[in-house]
Amino acid sequence: QVQLVESGGGLVQTGGSLRLSCAASGFSVNRHAIGWFRQAPGKEREAVLCISGGGISFHYADSAKGRFTISKDNDKSTVYLQMNRLKPEDTAVYFCARRHPSSTSYCPEQSNPNAEFDYWGQGTQVTVSS
Repeated sequence: QVQLVESGGGLVQTGGSLRLSCAASGFSVNRHAIGWFRQAPGKEREAVLCISGGGISFHYADSAKGRFTISKDNDKSTVYLQMNRLKPEDTAVYFCARRHPSSTSYCPEQSNPNAEFDYWGQGTQVTVSS
């Protein structure tokens, strides 16, 4: 049974940091790309970062470049999103998701890759106060 469980969200002041975790079960994270997404109130869900099965990262959101990084621990089957220098506009529910099985474990490179991901976690709230 495939499951993804996010944790680590919370309330942080502008300029602060948070590390989100995505605990995966029921499949191997070194065979699937895992993406982080976020959805702010009234907005569509947007892709932020992705990490391939082999550990190569791919950025989707320009606003996150230079501030957010993605990593993973295959032994713990967990993918992390380190968020630094947080801004109020980073406030959103953050989700992790698994790229659906395909012939590749790489991250999809289209600007709106959401449809490439089949299993999603329940999300974790991140609130950045000004």
